[in-house]
Amino acid sequence: MFGIHDLLLFIISGLLLNILPGPDSLLIITRSAAQGWRAGVAAALGIGTGTMVHVLAGAIGLSAILATSATAFSVVKYIGAAYILWMAIGLLRSKQVTAVQAIAAPPVPYRTIYAQGLLTNVLNPKVAIFFLAFMPLFIDAAAPNKALAFILLGCIFNLNGMLWCTALALCTAFASARIKPNPRMTLWLNRSTGGLFIWLGIKLALSKQS
Repeated sequence: MFGIHDLLLFIISGLLLNILPGPDSLLIITRSAAQGWRAGVAAALGIGTGTMVHVLAGAIGLSAILATSATAFSVVKYIGAAYILWMAIGLLRSKQVTAVQAIAAPPVPYRTIYAQGLLTNVLNPKVAIFFLAFMPLFIDAAAPNKALAFILLGCIFNLNGMLWCTALALCTAFASARIKPNPRMTLWLNRSTGGLFIWLGIKLALSKQS
């Protein structure tokens, strides 16, 4: 159908790939733990929007530019790495707060969290390269409309990702509400996450075209 083959294998592979930890998962976990499941879902929606940007870019051939142009790849890579490192610095600079301060602290607007999820995903050129390399494996060479097949596979992949991200947000928020971490634990979590973001940002900055 639509020139797509081995659809079940694609769905299983896509689900497993979505489960792999990365900056998207870390953002959802951090926001869900700090502000509840709605914040985690807002981040997930931003990530899902970013995924569709990559899917549509791949379908019309823009991702091919990143795959073949070292300059374009480097520009997007360094912008993405800088953004992730900027988020990491914010987490590392966080201070221990008391329960009263935590209640008084204004929550981060959902639109801001959504934008964080969007930028974290869109500014990662490895995602674009991944789609360009992964999707064609499941599209027949004789498919009458390869772009349509690419978009359909991308939508399926994104649906799997959104289901996983939403489940991750709900589970994290539920666990956080039950455990009720103390301020010292919250500070440790923020700084540990900041350290992981630094590692991911440096890894992205040093990544090469494959």
